[in-house]
Amino acid sequence: MRRLVLDRNLLLVFGVTLMAIMSVMSLLPALPLMIRDLSIPAGSIGWVIAAFSLPGVVMAPVGGILADRLGRKKVLVGSLILFGLAGSACFLARGLFSLCVLRAVQGVGAGPLSVLAGTLIGDLFEGRERITAMGYNGGVQAVGTAVFPILGGVLARLGWNWPFLLSALALPLALAVALLMNNPEPRERQAFWAYLRSAWGLMRTRRVLSLFALSLGTFVLLYGAFVTYLPVLLHERAAGPLEIGAILSVASLATALAASQLGRLSGRFGEMRLLRCSFFFYIAAMLLLPRIPGLWWAVLPILLFGLGQGLNLPSLLTLLSGVGGLENRAAVMAVNGLILRLSQTLAPLFMGLVFTGFGLSAVFSVGAGLALVLLAIAWLILR
Repeated sequence: MRRLVLDRNLLLVFGVTLMAIMSVMSLLPALPLMIRDLSIPAGSIGWVIAAFSLPGVVMAPVGGILADRLGRKKVLVGSLILFGLAGSACFLARGLFSLCVLRAVQGVGAGPLSVLAGTLIGDLFEGRERITAMGYNGGVQAVGTAVFPILGGVLARLGWNWPFLLSALALPLALAVALLMNNPEPRERQAFWAYLRSAWGLMRTRRVLSLFALSLGTFVLLYGAFVTYLPVLLHERAAGPLEIGAILSVASLATALAASQLGRLSGRFGEMRLLRCSFFFYIAAMLLLPRIPGLWWAVLPILLFGLGQGLNLPSLLTLLSGVGGLENRAAVMAVNGLILRLSQTLAPLFMGLVFTGFGLSAVFSVGAGLALVLLAIAWLILR
């Protein structure tokens, strides 16, 4: 698999994946500083993430459709340029309103990125190579989620706005994609409504709808409980920005380890068994987190959550990327991207209501209950 790791197209996909996660993960250590310096109530801090995610609710499906109709590369290059320019401009924001406006513009560019990363892997690889590449991409994503909080924590020591400058890295990546990526592009041009009917027919089976449900629940866990309120929990345990970034990196390293071995593990145990196992890890992590007696005790449940992510997300994406062919694969992945953005937008707000009404421990209890429901879907409905 060495040839696969060094594939130029896959390396560029890795870069796109890193951009897709950077604008959330690098900000996590800075969230408590935003609460303090911008006078944001803790129950409203989720708007910093939600403003970025909300445009993706529209742009994920639009980007997928455009990628099927116009080509992957054109949509990808334009998205990266907008992402980089708007994200860098967030550095200049001086209040919650202006920050959220710029985050929303950045979210327009970010919406198609994760959709196109999974779509391109489906286009470029088949069979065992596809799930292996998807696992490697999940591993790269996890490494990014390990590195970006640390890097964001270092930059946040200079000020809450410094992590936004990382978005400028999308600009040279856009140039590299334009000049160096060699990927297959859809050639068949169905009439637009025929294209939509064909894509809809692929997605309304019980199996695909179940996969979408699992994806929705997983992202609610990730962005509602883990991403938004775990930093608040760690801050309550006297963690500073750098300590928050370092502890969160444990989850990412565990995810990278599990995802990088996904090809081998799926050959031995099967994708569905690994998928179900991931929800056991989620349940354990959500139950343990509010009960940690001290700061560094959080490492164990965070490690369990990371292992669950490494088994879950690449398996889901591999199963979904196999649903459609070259002409409509991006549409299927776009629906999953829509689900991601909806959950990324609504989950912090929903968990904010839980936090405001019932306290921080209730956020993680609700997360554990949701993980149990997802396990039931994976066990009883998805076969």
